[in-house]
Parts: sequence; structure tokens; C-alpha cells
Amino acid sequence: MFRRTLLSTVAVAAAAFVTLPQAALAADAWPKLKPITLIVPFSAGGNVDFQARLIGQKLGERLGQTVVVDNVPGAGGVLGVTKAINAKPDGYTIVMGFDGPVSVAQLVNKAVKYDAERDLLPIGQVSVAPVVLMARPGLPAQNMQELIDMAKAKPNAVTYATSGVGTVLHLAMEMVQARAGVQMVHVPYRGGAQITNDVMGGQVDVGYLTTTSATPLVQQKKLVGLGVTSAQRIDSIPNVPVFAETPVLKGLEINTWTGLFAPKGTPADIVGRLATELDAVLKQPEVQQRLKDGGATPGSGTPAQFAQFLKKEKAAYAAIVTSAKIEQE
Repeated sequence: MFRRTLLSTVAVAAAAFVTLPQAALAADAWPKLKPITLIVPFSAGGNVDFQARLIGQKLGERLGQTVVVDNVPGAGGVLGVTKAINAKPDGYTIVMGFDGPVSVAQLVNKAVKYDAERDLLPIGQVSVAPVVLMARPGLPAQNMQELIDMAKAKPNAVTYATSGVGTVLHLAMEMVQARAGVQMVHVPYRGGAQITNDVMGGQVDVGYLTTTSATPLVQQKKLVGLGVTSAQRIDSIPNVPVFAETPVLKGLEINTWTGLFAPKGTPADIVGRLATELDAVLKQPEVQQRLKDGGATPGSGTPAQFAQFLKKEKAAYAAIVTSAKIEQE
């Protein structure tokens, strides 16, 4: 009798183990089974890659597991995000997302089939960084109001450079034009180095640069910073006003950002653990200083707060894309 009861108990326990959801089993073992892959939708050496390697290393130390960076460049970040979305949602693949492929790409490019809001789970915001609108040498305008006045006097004469059609910086300038009621000519580039060269050479009137690139140029008086897109002036270039100081641009704030995401379906407890560890990493003095040196401010907040930020941002960009009829070819 005892033997039959014991066997029955063992059988029931075994059956219960077999019927446990695979997600629960995976979450229980995570992250012991294998290294975590952190997809970076950019080539090695750029700012997004730098942040990913910094955060990946610190996350790995806290989790007791190796975090391997996988650079997947192409299509403005879309290829890397797509790879992450299609990965197995077991907590062993995450992606360093940023504004372009996450918030904007599906709005301006019909070839993008994913919806980041639907297909990715926010873990946390890693960094936030403004950009600076720089003027070519000899441009009569010395601030945003004078640029707007110049554009009003000569419609479609002022040229502005960004990192590409449908990028956040392109949409930022569309916001400025819509607020000010002016028309300028967009000149898309592939990167900041080309923008710097052509603004300094006078091939374009103004161009957006990261704070890291703009700061030494302003400090050395090689170029004039017309405005910075943050809410407050930047300590390293305090003479450059924020966009919102111009009456018609009051309340306008535009920041680039990076953040960690997991594929939809990743167990909630794994996402929660990653969020907790990311928050701890971002509070480390070394990490804060290294992000600041790169012109960024460490992110903060819960996955839910990050999700709300993304939803609000996407709605704002969608309105601009529709009104300006922006579409990537």
C-alpha cells in the first residue's frame, strides 16, 4: 500500500513538472544557462555601441553572466531591431534600441513591418541627449529667432542638414518649421562627420550635431550654436540658448535617447530583473560620468514609465510625419 501511494505521489509531481509553462521553467533557470546577447543596431565604434558595451559589461557583472554585444547595422537600425523581435523570447536576447528604429521607422517607411510598441517590451531608458543646431561661418543668424526671421524673408532658401530623411532630427526641424510657419530645405546626410565638414565649409547653412561634437566647436568659436534642444542650457556651452527661449518655440523639447528592450513574450520576471539591474547600473558613479562625457544624461524610471514615454513620443512624431507628408523611399 505504501509503495503504491509513494509511486502515485511521484507520478503526480512529475506530471505537474512536465505541465509547467516553458516560460516559467526558462525564467527559473535564467540567466544561468548561457550568455546574454545584446543586439546593437549600429556598427561598432559609434555612440550607441559605446553605451551598449558599457551597460552590457556592468549588467553582466551584476547578473553573474556574460553579456555579448552583437552589432547588426543597416537600414538605420531597422535590421538590428528586426533581429531582436524575431529572437526567442527567453531573456537571452535583448536590444539597445534608440529613437529612429523604435519610434520613427514604422511611421515613415512602409517596408518596416514591425510595430515596436507591439513587438518589443521596454526594460528601461539608458540615456537621453539633446542636439545642437549649428550655423555655418558667416551666417547672419546668431540664434533661433534670427534664423526664423531669415527663413521668413527668403522661403526655401535656408538649407539644413540632418542624419537622414525620417530621422528624429529631420522631424525636429519639421516641428520648428511648423511652429514658426517657415519653409527651409532639408539636406540629408549619412553621419555627423559629414555634417560637420559641410557646415564648416559653408555647403549648408545649418546642421544638427550631437552635444559631444558641437561643444568643442562652440567653445573654440569655430561655429555658432543657434540653439540646443534640451529643456535647460548645457553647462559646457552656457551661451547657447535652448529652443524654447524663442517665443514661437516655447515648450519645444527634443531629445535623442537609447534604451533596452526585450522581444515580446519574454517572461515578466526576467524583464523585471533586467529593469532592476539596469537601474542599479545607471546609478553607478562611473557609468554616470562616462555617459555624461559622451554628452548624455543617464536614464531612469520603470518599464511602465518608459513605455508611456515611448507612446507619447510616437504620437507626437506621427502627427509631424502626417502633416509634413514625410516618407522614406
